[in-house]
Amino acid sequence: MAAVTLAEALAEAARLLAEAGVPSPRVDAELLAAHLLGESAGRVRALALTGAASPEGLAELVAERAGRVPLQHITGKAYFRHLELDVGPGVFIPRPETETVAQHAIDAARRTPGAKVVDLGTGSGAIAGSIASEVPGAEVYAVELSELAHAWAARNLEPLGVALVRGDLRTALEEHDGTFDVVVSNPPYIPPDAVPVDPEVAEHDPELALYGGGADGMELPRATAASAARLLKSGGYFIMEHAEVQARAVSKLLVDAGCWNDVGTVSDLTGRERATAAVKR
Repeated sequence: MAAVTLAEALAEAARLLAEAGVPSPRVDAELLAAHLLGESAGRVRALALTGAASPEGLAELVAERAGRVPLQHITGKAYFRHLELDVGPGVFIPRPETETVAQHAIDAARRTPGAKVVDLGTGSGAIAGSIASEVPGAEVYAVELSELAHAWAARNLEPLGVALVRGDLRTALEEHDGTFDVVVSNPPYIPPDAVPVDPEVAEHDPELALYGGGADGMELPRATAASAARLLKSGGYFIMEHAEVQARAVSKLLVDAGCWNDVGTVSDLTGRERATAAVKR
């Protein structure tokens, strides 16, 4: 019996993943093969054109993905901006839309030489790690409450020189009050009745990283804004991700607090109002 070629295996994998409702079946098939081969997805596509053999174990990984286990949990890697992050069960998988939030924080940090920056609720460390790697000379802190997520963040942030603190974003770093130039956060914000549709999120992302508390999901975003107000210097920059439907509520929260200037909504690359920024008075 002839060995299955990579091209044949990828076609079958894409078919199975599409049947399972995976949003990007062909891409995921190529990434799983790339993981096994230790190659890039582009190289996998090139190899498929040459009649190369399929790697051992691909069918098993495809079956896992068809069961809607997140691709990143299978490969143990997530990609965010210029970073390759270690991820797995117990940590929120960083999303592409959060890269816009990170960019605004990076831009703000670049405006202040030696900027002191903190990422509240860092999860895998995606935002904090991006700032540390893209803003030379910045002094970057990260706060995470979950023991599991903290462990993943430690693996990702230690090589980048980020000061990682295990603690609650409501109370962490009180000894640093009034000393930060930038506070950035992607806190949990999903309302309790808004269960995510995708099984990858609903069944595999930790609840602690998803649900914001309270009937409107705004308990933790409110706490994040309060912590930002105490941590920032006058003139310091704050940006926080939230759900599109929460944009008006977050803006009102910051305006009503009376300690912020230049409150404004920030749209992601698809034009959705997914973050709000402000400057501390």
